[in-house]
Amino acid sequence: MKLCVASQDEVAFESGRVTLRGLAPVLNGARLDDTQLNARGTEDGAALRLTAPGLGGAALDVTIRRRDAHAWELRYALVGDPGVEVDSFGVCFEAVENLRAYLQNGYYSWDGSRYLEPGAAQAAPGYAMTQLLPRVGEGSVLLGFDRHDCFQHTFRVEGAGGAPSLAIETVWDRKATTGERRDSETLVIFEHPGVEDSLRAWARVVAAAAPVPPRVPDQPITGWCSWYNLYAAITENNILEHLRGAVAVRDRENLPLRIFQIDDGFTPEMGDWLQVKPQFPRGMKPLLDDIRAAGFTPGLWIGPWMVGNRSQLYREHPDWVVRDRLTGGPLPVMAFYGEFRWHKRSEEYYTLDTTHPDAFDYLRTVFRTWRRDWGCEYFKTDFMHFPTVHGPDRAVWHTPGLTRIEIWRRAAEMIREEIGDATWLGCGCPLWASVGLVDGIRIGRDIGVEWRGGEQSAESLLRDQATRNFTNGILWQTDPDCILLRDRFHHLSDVELRSLAIYAGMAGGVVMTSDALDELSAERVRLFKLLLSSERAICRFPLLGTHDPVSVQVRWSAGEQTPSVAAIFVFNTGDAPAQRMYSLARLGLDGAWHITEWGAGRAWPEPVERIAVTLAPHDSALLFASRQPPDAPPDRLP
Repeated sequence: MKLCVASQDEVAFESGRVTLRGLAPVLNGARLDDTQLNARGTEDGAALRLTAPGLGGAALDVTIRRRDAHAWELRYALVGDPGVEVDSFGVCFEAVENLRAYLQNGYYSWDGSRYLEPGAAQAAPGYAMTQLLPRVGEGSVLLGFDRHDCFQHTFRVEGAGGAPSLAIETVWDRKATTGERRDSETLVIFEHPGVEDSLRAWARVVAAAAPVPPRVPDQPITGWCSWYNLYAAITENNILEHLRGAVAVRDRENLPLRIFQIDDGFTPEMGDWLQVKPQFPRGMKPLLDDIRAAGFTPGLWIGPWMVGNRSQLYREHPDWVVRDRLTGGPLPVMAFYGEFRWHKRSEEYYTLDTTHPDAFDYLRTVFRTWRRDWGCEYFKTDFMHFPTVHGPDRAVWHTPGLTRIEIWRRAAEMIREEIGDATWLGCGCPLWASVGLVDGIRIGRDIGVEWRGGEQSAESLLRDQATRNFTNGILWQTDPDCILLRDRFHHLSDVELRSLAIYAGMAGGVVMTSDALDELSAERVRLFKLLLSSERAICRFPLLGTHDPVSVQVRWSAGEQTPSVAAIFVFNTGDAPAQRMYSLARLGLDGAWHITEWGAGRAWPEPVERIAVTLAPHDSALLFASRQPPDAPPDRLP
């Protein structure tokens, strides 16, 4: 990619894939017209000053320098007084040429990531980075920030046709400043011959720049979670019943299950984290001790920032929640006014104001108690996005002048300090602010019991696992959510359930289920055993960005630079039958390979350099490829 400063009024990053041309300032979400550009450029960088009437008495200074032979770094600073409160600021590339699709990268677990064409109706802003795919040619161009512990960063593609624009902003959140200069983090820009490998390259940039190195556990996070079987209807007795069943199946089948986690339902209201319902008469410590004695790591669920309006915490400390600038009252993030109350009594849920010293100390006490006194060793923290939802136009915090991410990060760092080396899974969690703190992170919404149906269905898994897979093993372990294995009480066919289970398990990250293991059929136990591994794995989506309803995953052991055994999973997510043929080289496996079909255990007679499959709607094929003829049909993913 080449930087061109052709004149005083044109700056461009030119490549044979996608070209970014023209710069304009952006303030509070609006691109400013009548921009005046003063530029000084060389082959290795440029210094630019952008002025416009909408900036008032301020200017936008842009510095570009070569990062290495393949990448550029761009930083911008708002200098002077623009005459308005600054919620966000940045730059806009006025024309993106040869653009076919771009990655709208969501911010937290549940908002999803997807490839969109310019002008798409779903064009909300993306966060942290975007990837641009060329209309003509292969590969990609990637733009992404290196640091995420202070600010959110947004990316918005606007317009359709030949050359839409790309606006990039730092969410400043009216942060207090000394002087009249506001600096962005560093934006890295590079082109790449690949798609998923380009995303992995950006993830490594983030890992290297993070103030705390990423936490990537040596072994996969595997185990059992109570939610999708018992939901909130948990008691000490039925938890112990499931524990006995899990122990029996684990020991009989030699399953590498490590975690046994009690999910939501043991506390009376959100916020009252040191109280326990009567259904747990001994309290939580003896129950966690029982789990540990059974050979599992004991875990608990918590929504650290959630405060229900019926909680004792809110009744005694109404000043510990974030206020609404418009009403003066508490600012609800969630509300349940009808018949459904989400297993609690509260009608509204507020955000714990961790900028209030007493509220911060309370949350510290909760995690200290759970870790040191109760003996919790696995923390599933949920609804972690609460503090990031509203900016200062709505949210009034006890201590002003901080960005929402600075507030979030300060409390999250305290959580890690208190739980020590315990395993931490973030759910409903800001992805990019979590680097260096969490061990695993949910990459989509809750699993559902049907194929389609919006938020709680297979749709999120099918979309988000592919577009967020690149972070696995670099920034954290990815969590596709619990895998359904039971034969009843869902609306999935046997083919759909098997396909979805393998699709989730192929990721090589977190593998959990909520089903009663001693109630599973022998076939479903065999399926679960297939997905469980004692070693981390590399999973790739070699056809990412093609918009084909047939998805392909390739997986091998993370300990191998060049795989000797690989799993290939071909999944027809569409509603029509599909036939596909792939060269193994296109899937990253050069040469000829011996193929064994999982399920039937049938070995192909000769090594091959390409595979062909015919799949019914929602059906799939799992193939094991090996350099040498296998001694026996594989029974676990590599």
